[in-house]
Amino acid sequence: MNWFRKSVIACKQLLSKRFRKKKKKETLETVEKDGLIYVEVQPKRLSRAGKIRFLCYVCIILLVLVVLVCTAFAADDPLTVINNLSSFIFSVIRAIGLILLGWGIVQVGLSLQSHDPSQRSNGFLTLAGGIIITFAKEILTLITGG
Repeated sequence: MNWFRKSVIACKQLLSKRFRKKKKKETLETVEKDGLIYVEVQPKRLSRAGKIRFLCYVCIILLVLVVLVCTAFAADDPLTVINNLSSFIFSVIRAIGLILLGWGIVQVGLSLQSHDPSQRSNGFLTLAGGIIITFAKEILTLITGG
């Protein structure tokens, strides 16, 4: 137990040296060069409480990264791996299609508000493209018959 007490005391001493209050420096400094006056800005230093908060945030993030580790189970069959990759890629494509679909709806709504026919046509084209991209996997299975 003695070694534990010594290590705690050493950590306290280290932290007290590390977070010791220092003299505040002026944040603005003027320098005259070539007949002109330049103002140099010194970066602000974190206060002791700010340093402790930052240290706590870093510790919490590290704790979350260590605790929430998810084990990846590899499949034995290479075809299963390819199917999993294919479904992941199609889910990403579907997300992009949904974003385009939403943006198309916004464009059509704005064009109806401003009575702009070119914006309306762009909105409908974006809307149609978003629908096609969203349902790309279903369209491909219909085309290939699988």
